[in-house]
Amino acid sequence: MPTVLANGLDIAYEVHGAGPPVVLLHGATSSGAEDFAAQIPLLARAFLVHVPDARGHARTRWDAGEGFRYDWLVADLAAFVDAIGLATFHLVGFSMGAMTALQFAARHPERLRTLAIVGITTQREPRASVARRLMDPERIEREDPAWAAELARRHDPVQGDGAWRRLLPAIAADVAAQPLLAPRDLRRIELPALVACGDRDPFVPVDHAWGISRLLPDGRLLVAPNCGHLVTVRRAGLFNEALAGFYRSTESTARARARGQGMAALGDTAPLAHAANAPRRAGTETGWLDERR
Repeated sequence: MPTVLANGLDIAYEVHGAGPPVVLLHGATSSGAEDFAAQIPLLARAFLVHVPDARGHARTRWDAGEGFRYDWLVADLAAFVDAIGLATFHLVGFSMGAMTALQFAARHPERLRTLAIVGITTQREPRASVARRLMDPERIEREDPAWAAELARRHDPVQGDGAWRRLLPAIAADVAAQPLLAPRDLRRIELPALVACGDRDPFVPVDHAWGISRLLPDGRLLVAPNCGHLVTVRRAGLFNEALAGFYRSTESTARARARGQGMAALGDTAPLAHAANAPRRAGTETGWLDERR
């Protein structure tokens, strides 16, 4: 797995496919390979898919005892895409990754071709209360030892034994304290955006997701029925179809936004070296999405 030095971190990431670049940002306590396992094969048929691990997660080393803040994640993303040579790109974020994506979009809308965010609210509650309860290491070890073992498997090999016990409370503390985006911030994100949530998500009431989609100038809303927080996992087929339709419907806008940054072609040439042997469909960003495989 490659790493790249960005914002003082050796950020570990996976690369799949070839074509226009898309970056996938995973949720808290997880990794990109797990949160987007059902999306990566689909996207890799037409996109150059970059899947970084956030600081303190999986293979990107960071001691959460030194702190954990959302604005660091935004700076990490900016440094990461600069380091791998992406002038503009599609961005998809889930949960913590969706907050990072939304904050990045508010600060650097010109860098994005499209935005897709899943399982996020710009309001403090109920997100902070749910995070505080679910990310309590003592409760996890007492009531959910299987998840404790999974967290150790996911993070300990690189982060060190028991690192997840410091990571989870640090994330919960940041959720409770981080500055929130205001409506005026969302209105500045003038690019195609898909907002998705489950209708039973304890973190994100449906009306919160609806409110974000209404404030975004070109926002669309997907509500996955009978689904909690893990839309990309529990309703992967529905989400993949919605994402495919979103990319089909925004293809011309994405192309124009890419060209607006002075790019010679839709796909950046430097990152294509990561996937030189992968198949690519020329002449379109999303022609593959019309195939029913």
